[in-house]
Amino acid sequence: MEHRKNEPVVGGAMLLPFILITSLFALWGFANDITNPMVAAFQTVMEISNSRAAMVQFAFYGGYATMAIPAALFIQKYSYKKGILVGLTLYAVGALMFWPAAKYQEFNFFLVSLYVLTFGLAFLETTSNPFILSMGSENTATRRLNLAQSFNPMGSLAGMYVASQFVLARLQCDKQVDALGNKISFSSLPVGVKEHIRFEDLMVIRNPYVLLGLVVIVMFIVIACVKMPSTMTKEHVGFRESVLHLYKHKNYREGVIAQICYVGAQIMCWTFIIQYAGRLGIPKAQAQMYNIVAMCMFLGGRFISTALMKYVNTRLLLLVFACCAFCTTLGAIFLTGMAGLYSLMVTSLFMSLMFPTIYGIALEKIGKYSALGAAGLVMAIVGGALMPPIQGAIIDLGHIGNLPAENASFVMPLICFVVVGMYAYRCYCRQKKGTA
Repeated sequence: MEHRKNEPVVGGAMLLPFILITSLFALWGFANDITNPMVAAFQTVMEISNSRAAMVQFAFYGGYATMAIPAALFIQKYSYKKGILVGLTLYAVGALMFWPAAKYQEFNFFLVSLYVLTFGLAFLETTSNPFILSMGSENTATRRLNLAQSFNPMGSLAGMYVASQFVLARLQCDKQVDALGNKISFSSLPVGVKEHIRFEDLMVIRNPYVLLGLVVIVMFIVIACVKMPSTMTKEHVGFRESVLHLYKHKNYREGVIAQICYVGAQIMCWTFIIQYAGRLGIPKAQAQMYNIVAMCMFLGGRFISTALMKYVNTRLLLLVFACCAFCTTLGAIFLTGMAGLYSLMVTSLFMSLMFPTIYGIALEKIGKYSALGAAGLVMAIVGGALMPPIQGAIIDLGHIGNLPAENASFVMPLICFVVVGMYAYRCYCRQKKGTA
């Protein structure tokens, strides 16, 4: 067996630190999924183009790409706990910056706020993932990370709910009607009326971020007061040495590529499910409910896969889930009715274990190079920025052969799942041969 069945995932001495660090996974999940709908909100409220509004996502992913390596170097020099405290500080500052951004009604100010906020998320992800891996036996490390990552979609669901019920549903810019009840375009309203509505709507957008910043401050105080285990190696390693070692490590090198593809597939499946449902005549608000159901499947899959890892080799389980995701994505492509939409939703179930499992496999046997290794895997989140525009361009074509473009566009995540499956298979073969 890959590990002893009766070995605890989290020991008693590590339980409190594990719970506290695991709660951070929900915190950044909340930030991710409350921010996605802000693209449409800012477009209308600030009267800007789609491309300009899309800068919200560029700022969000840009923060990850910019800060992951500096975060790794910081925790390598100091400690996991100090890295988490810095991350929480940046997270809180970025969230609270929404207050002056709303006051001055400046879109660029909002972008800077998100950029700073994701500096904090980059610190938290770069620190928390390897910290969780180190909280016990290496035999149970991947199961432990899957368990912690199971709380990430809980935060995501909360973020989606808050965005839907407390932001989008309360924006007045989309609710203007004339005396006959006909909808009026926000841009056609008198300047004075628009300024009043814009001010009120920006307050609606601001409030959940400010409250989130206050929650993050409370988490900072709690973690600062709790003694955290020192699980990092104290041996100093240079940046160049780390990069060279990581590049030579096949599981890690291929893991970064697999992670880029997985994150790209995840964002594509969750972003374009609304367009997919729209082709079937389903309104956007109702289509978002299908997305929420898919996220619930994703959450359930995290707990199911964590339980299965007690009995099934993690690499083999990753391979099986990748093959299943490949099959359900084929269904999304070639089944043009509701069956295709259901197939796309089920794909989320099989995506559930991929991120933490790829992460855990890639960092196995990394040892003193784990800090920088974690940064590379966090930077792989940039796949979520690189691939969706390509799928969007395919959808813009309208029709491809006998297939609607919305269906055919899912060839992009299909390719990504092939890459993930190949990674799982290669890692499984290396493990059997003892050459991992």
